[in-house]
Amino acid sequence: MAFNEHLADKLRQALNERSVVFEEKMMMGGLCIMVDDKMCIGVIKNDLMARVGPHIYADALQRINAREMDFTKRPMKGYLYVNAEGWDDEAELGEWIDHCLVYNKEAISSKKK
Repeated sequence: MAFNEHLADKLRQALNERSVVFEEKMMMGGLCIMVDDKMCIGVIKNDLMARVGPHIYADALQRINAREMDFTKRPMKGYLYVNAEGWDDEAELGEWIDHCLVYNKEAISSKKK
């Protein structure tokens, strides 16, 4: 399944500008960007996948271009899809990236030791 390469490039550039070390993995038919061995942000088809965590989840859902991430047909708490109108603007994309990076610091890695 294809994903939006333009968005993927914007994420790579923004993370590099923030000096964030990340790893890319193909997951869920799209691109998942891992930070500190934890899912952080990604691209599913034409949507931004944002792991914002439970603290701002309800508020983030109120944004017009955000919706529940229901990849498994059930909402994944703390994860959102953001459509192109919500990430095309550099400032908006930067906000989503910052939210994801803030939550990433407290998220628990599911990587097996």
